[in-house]
Amino acid sequence: MSEPFSRRLTSALYAKKSALVVGLDPRVNELPPTLLNQYRTDKGLTLEAAAEAVLEFNKGLIDSLHDLVVAVKPQLAFYECLGLPGLAAFAATLNYAREHSLLVITDGKRNDIGSSVAGYADAYLGETALGDSSYPAFPSDSLTVNPYLGSDGITPLVERCQNYKKGIFVLVKTSNPSGTEIQNLDCGGEKVFEVVGRLCHEWGLSSLDSDGYSAVGAVVGATYPAEAAKLRKIMPHAYFLVPGFGAQGAKPQDVVTCFNNDGYGAVVNSARDIIYAFTKRGGDYKMAARSAALEATQSINKALREAEKCAW
Repeated sequence: MSEPFSRRLTSALYAKKSALVVGLDPRVNELPPTLLNQYRTDKGLTLEAAAEAVLEFNKGLIDSLHDLVVAVKPQLAFYECLGLPGLAAFAATLNYAREHSLLVITDGKRNDIGSSVAGYADAYLGETALGDSSYPAFPSDSLTVNPYLGSDGITPLVERCQNYKKGIFVLVKTSNPSGTEIQNLDCGGEKVFEVVGRLCHEWGLSSLDSDGYSAVGAVVGATYPAEAAKLRKIMPHAYFLVPGFGAQGAKPQDVVTCFNNDGYGAVVNSARDIIYAFTKRGGDYKMAARSAALEATQSINKALREAEKCAW
């Protein structure tokens, strides 16, 4: 892996003419009934059977979308709730995505300090040392992380990013309504989200790539475009991972604020509107997802062109 994560992300955007990330958030009871029924036993669904169904669902989505999206973002909660079989399905999903030349953003919102955060860093960004050897556990290109513990929790992650050419996305201004309860509190003349944004900027300065982007990105919701505009100025070197588009109500024009003037610096996540598109469109879930992803990409690109921010 010769290029840093940020550079690989920029290359993927340009190659695919898309800034779309698909969230692989498989709710078992919402999977296509025909697929789910294949895994039912005489006792109904077991954790093992449900995990197998999830993996097949994910593989179908990756088959259908790999040429349209720059990355997949599996949310760990949907795999952890299926126990060990779920984690096995998660690991297999990572492998399948890589086989299809997709970047993987593991959405785990992890953090701790000391040896605990080192464990998270090794698990998702680096390798686990065992005697004289080391092995990747859940090898991801990037990981979402919580900044609440400060630099004690971030520095080990940044070190892994530099050593293994990976990335992190720090929660800065999230898309959910109650995020304002903490993120919009006053803090020395600024809002908390602005303070966290300045910290992210500082944490990323040691890892700038040839285009000026860093390994330290930020989660910035499109549901708060005014705040996103402030953060774009605070963090010019950071890639934004942008939730809130589609099902949460943000429009294409809202996500444009998250991009830099060069047309890069942001990727837009969409999960429900794509992976469950079959519930509204009917037909095969893979083809429905592809149609939804194409429409999302076209709408985002149109908004970028209108704002004179489209890089392709």
